[in-house]
Amino acid sequence: MSAEIMAATDDLQLLLEVLPSHVREKLESKSDCSTLIEIVLDLGRRPQARFRDSMEELALEQVTHDDIGYVVSRISGFSEDNRAGIERTLHRISAIRNRTGTVIGLTCRVGRAVFGTVDIIRDVIEQGMSLLLLGRPGVGKTTLLREAARVLADDLGKRVVIVDTSNEIGGDGDIPHPGIGGARRMQVPSPNRQHSVMIEAVENHMPEVVVIDEIGREAEAAAARTIAERGVQLIATAHGNSLENLLQNPTLMDLVGGIQAVTLSDEEARRRRTQKTVLERKAPPTFNVMIEIQERDRLAVYHNVAEVVDRFLRGAALEPEIRTRMEDGTVEVRSGQLDEKEPGGFPAVEKPPRKRQRRKTVRIFSYGVSRLRLERVIRKFRVPATIVPEIEKADLILTLKSQEKRQPRDIRDAEARGIPRHVLRSNTTTQMENFLRFLFPLEDFVDEEDAGLKEVQAAVETAREEGRPVELSPQNAHVRRLQHLLAEKCGLRTESIGKEPARRVIVYPDRSYF
Repeated sequence: MSAEIMAATDDLQLLLEVLPSHVREKLESKSDCSTLIEIVLDLGRRPQARFRDSMEELALEQVTHDDIGYVVSRISGFSEDNRAGIERTLHRISAIRNRTGTVIGLTCRVGRAVFGTVDIIRDVIEQGMSLLLLGRPGVGKTTLLREAARVLADDLGKRVVIVDTSNEIGGDGDIPHPGIGGARRMQVPSPNRQHSVMIEAVENHMPEVVVIDEIGREAEAAAARTIAERGVQLIATAHGNSLENLLQNPTLMDLVGGIQAVTLSDEEARRRRTQKTVLERKAPPTFNVMIEIQERDRLAVYHNVAEVVDRFLRGAALEPEIRTRMEDGTVEVRSGQLDEKEPGGFPAVEKPPRKRQRRKTVRIFSYGVSRLRLERVIRKFRVPATIVPEIEKADLILTLKSQEKRQPRDIRDAEARGIPRHVLRSNTTTQMENFLRFLFPLEDFVDEEDAGLKEVQAAVETAREEGRPVELSPQNAHVRRLQHLLAEKCGLRTESIGKEPARRVIVYPDRSYF
């Protein structure tokens, strides 16, 4: 695979011109600012410059209100998401405000158009399939997206429309940055309207390709599916670092087909060697290809998203195609191999079970959802989830359909910051159980009945061998009843002690034990 010559343009001088003089002069005295990422100005603190591998203070003086006002007066007005820019550049200035709305901090991020970055996936883009990019913040998703739009418009002659939510792809102002080439750009007046602008782009301007940055809401995921169903090529980024992140995000999992719980027949469960209730892909994925940007010069490519998701849900090991840009500019490709399959689509040989990894606890903020009932369901499934009282500490928001129109401003603000939202149709245990099944992989669930029966079997053996009572862990009434029945079938006496929710069973060595 041949490599293009990479070149960057950043219009850095235009950003330096809006900074206070003592900050600008310090940066201008540096011989090389090619790795500069952003300048941070916080009231009452020294200004800082963040480089790719280091951080440096730019002055001894602390930032004042006048310094912040100097910058604000020289840039475009802030939008609803507190972002502004400099006309015809890719630089982004983000504001931090106090409770009264006064700007007390600025993050001035350097925007660069890097020509030649798309060579590492150019063959994938040219195939015309919809492509989803994932990766942590700052790894280069937007840069790759911008260059893909330019190549598709200029080199391949396609009609490309960019839906530019925060002007990060096409730059600030009415005239787009040259970095997008001949692609057209539609600006989004408010982040809450991104999904409607996506649909408008298709209905009004007949694009062959639609480019979108940061799909983060349920409405945007639905709009993306609508666009894909009309035969338009989609190239987009989404919140999340990997396929596993995406499948655990109830708002965005539909981008890769979604997940549903399916109950198998006894015969099918035996054939698959699984539990009767399994997770399966719900629908065809919106995107044909998914790319995880692991590092700026290292990507993992999944060429068939439908098959990848199916195999992931069955617990099969996956080997994505790894592409690495070498120091000489060439691209090295290591082909990924999926496990060999038998004709039925399942692994030909039984593999040892994967070691269960410790997962990060998911913090849930519930709005309108019964906290007591939700806590009971979490305890029942024993999944790594907890309910938090403050939305700022949450990983996702759980609410009811009836509450959607009444959501307070802090919930809307949290969604704008990228915290996903999941909506239940009703405040029932069944709805909450289905939500947890979507949120967590099957391997995270502990079947209460199976665990309870295995525990009583072990207790029966211990009681017989050691001649002493064995106290079991607390269970609900249904599981306790099964434990009593099983122990009695084995000829041992049992009783329940304690109060709910700590009520539990004791297994005695024989019926005559007191």
